[in-house]
Amino acid sequence: MVVAGGINSKYLTTTVKKKEKWKLSFFFFHLLLIQSVLGQDWDGVVVTQADFQVLQSFKQELIDPKGFLRSWNDSGYGACSGGWAGIKCAQGQVIVIQLPWKGLGGKLTDKIGQLQALRKLSLHDNVVTGTIPQTLGVLPDLRGLQLFNNRFSGSIPPTLGSCRLLQNLDLGNNLLAGRIPDRLANATKLFRINLSYNSLSGPIPPSLTHSPSLAYLDLQHNNLSGSIPDSWGSSFSSKNKAFPPPVLQYLAIAHNSISGSIPLSLSNLSSLQVLELESNLLDGQIPEGMGNLQNLSILNLRRNQLAGPIPVTLGEIPTLTRLDLSENKFSGEIPHSLANLSRLSSFNVSYNNLSGPVPTELSSKFNSTSFVGNIQLCGYSGATPCPSPPPSSQIIPTQLPKKKKKLSTKDIILIAAGALLIALLILVCVLLCCLARKRTAAKAKEGQPSTAARTAAAGVAGGEKGAPPTAAEVEAGGETGGKLVHFDGPLMFTADDLLCATAEIMGKSTYGTVYKATLEDGSQVAVKRLREKITKVSNYAARGPETPIDWPTRMKIAQGMTRGLLYLHNNENIIHGNLTSSNVLLDERNESKIADYGLSRLMTAAANTNVIATAGALGYRAPELSKLKKANTKTDVYSLGVIILELLTGKSPGEAMNGVDLPQWVASIVKEEWTNEVFDVELMRDATEIGDELLNTLKLALHCVDPTPSARPEVQQVLQQLEEIRPVAGGGDGSSGPSGDDRAAVPSSSE
Repeated sequence: MVVAGGINSKYLTTTVKKKEKWKLSFFFFHLLLIQSVLGQDWDGVVVTQADFQVLQSFKQELIDPKGFLRSWNDSGYGACSGGWAGIKCAQGQVIVIQLPWKGLGGKLTDKIGQLQALRKLSLHDNVVTGTIPQTLGVLPDLRGLQLFNNRFSGSIPPTLGSCRLLQNLDLGNNLLAGRIPDRLANATKLFRINLSYNSLSGPIPPSLTHSPSLAYLDLQHNNLSGSIPDSWGSSFSSKNKAFPPPVLQYLAIAHNSISGSIPLSLSNLSSLQVLELESNLLDGQIPEGMGNLQNLSILNLRRNQLAGPIPVTLGEIPTLTRLDLSENKFSGEIPHSLANLSRLSSFNVSYNNLSGPVPTELSSKFNSTSFVGNIQLCGYSGATPCPSPPPSSQIIPTQLPKKKKKLSTKDIILIAAGALLIALLILVCVLLCCLARKRTAAKAKEGQPSTAARTAAAGVAGGEKGAPPTAAEVEAGGETGGKLVHFDGPLMFTADDLLCATAEIMGKSTYGTVYKATLEDGSQVAVKRLREKITKVSNYAARGPETPIDWPTRMKIAQGMTRGLLYLHNNENIIHGNLTSSNVLLDERNESKIADYGLSRLMTAAANTNVIATAGALGYRAPELSKLKKANTKTDVYSLGVIILELLTGKSPGEAMNGVDLPQWVASIVKEEWTNEVFDVELMRDATEIGDELLNTLKLALHCVDPTPSARPEVQQVLQQLEEIRPVAGGGDGSSGPSGDDRAAVPSSSE
């Protein structure tokens, strides 16, 4: 027996084993206790000490007013087993931090770069401030960085170019300044870059034009200057066949200070579908090679200084759905090749120096607003006829002057008799008109249905044009003192025409009663008779049946009404103020039309207050209207968000849902992570295919109904995100491709 210090070694070994066994038992007891306290199953995976410390710093530097991070305890237990909100792990290392729409403020810690396994960081739609940490560039596995809709300032870290696996970089709608780093293109896996709605300056880095995987580049609404790089697709066009063809599908540089000409190299982008260059300082001519873009759907060159003729080759792009060349300096005639674009649904060449006749196919398809502002352009409306060339039979050779022949007595008598006959005919017509008015007045006293037209304001129902109201002509509506107002459209009629029409009631609203009138020539119009004591005249509508509709159709409706609202805000400078689902009307193709806009200008102040109160009772009124008493673009966006929530949930805002309105109810369901309970059961049948679209649309709708007006997006941003969620082809079937059909959703009612 070996004795050490008077202690038996066998006894010592046995004692140590008992102590280790006791410690192990205590450890498992401690885990079971924690598991019972947390009230959830725990998989036994513990977050690494290094990642735990980073998460603690992450939490400390953020402001969490709603308490979403309260589950991040001080022990680290549960971090990798679903106990910590927004955290996902792999083998004890954090791979995802996903905390959008949480109202988080504060700053993003520089220690974020110590999460070496991090693949995705998503903090979009919060109010996080400060700079974007340079340390993000040392994350070798970072694939997605989504920080849009925050208040980050400073510059874009050039170190992000070192993230070789980075695929999605979205920093849109922040306060970022400085230049776009050249090194960003070193991240060769990038396929989506969104830097829009910031204050970035300087030129567009030419290095981005060589990116082999970039499919989406959005640089809109910044302060970028310089020219567009002329090296797009140059790697592919070179002799080095190791480079794949360019895959860029979306290029948006609108609303900057870009100058110079449109580079010819853009024609190398064979996959390009959307090219947005609106509101820059571009000059020169459109390259003829643009006709090579055989997949292009949207070409927007509005508000530049481009000149020269419109290239004939643009008519060789079969996929073109939207072409906007307005507010430039283009000259010459409109090419007849553009008339061959069968998918073209939005076309605008207004306010240029164009001349000559408009091709008949274009003038019959698009209204006059697409061509106005070109003094020498003719044939696009009845007010701008083209002069007829003199026929050859009228060309008379020069002849010697003939002697003047004096009129005989017989000739003088015939001329006088003809003049007398014409005067008698005019007198008879006047008498007939007076007789017709007396008969009309008699019918009105008998209370016939058509008398409603005497005090109505009418809008043209020619839905195929979908033209916005731009002017009004007022005529007396008869003895009752009402007025008939006509708005810009292809059909004109008089109050007498309405009195001779058959009429039926279509529906009633806050403003008054809508009648469907069929004129004697078979044309159909809608006439609204405003309620007494609220009017100064009215609008029109037509509403489709309320039947179950699938998701593509609902999204088409959402995009259409958003385009209409954008047109009101940007083109007509009109605030709707009473946007509800009953004011979004559908035609036979399910194209949305916005009705009842601009009527506030025709109503008394008391009536306007009543309309706002009614909208609030229905659940569409923005909360700040109780104090402001006056609608604005942000209150319209709130109403738009409520309607989108209706499309998603199938619920009316007027329904009582546990004592809260529709936006609050949806937000509470999402907060409890029961998001699937929000959606209409009709939509959940296809959840496996459209699940991501539903979730992204829901996030956007909640953004629109944010209680803080400044936090809501502008209508243009809403439309942009809707078209990103589900691009719509020119055919309007909701299949694929971005939509350029602004005209389909142009408001249909009258101001």
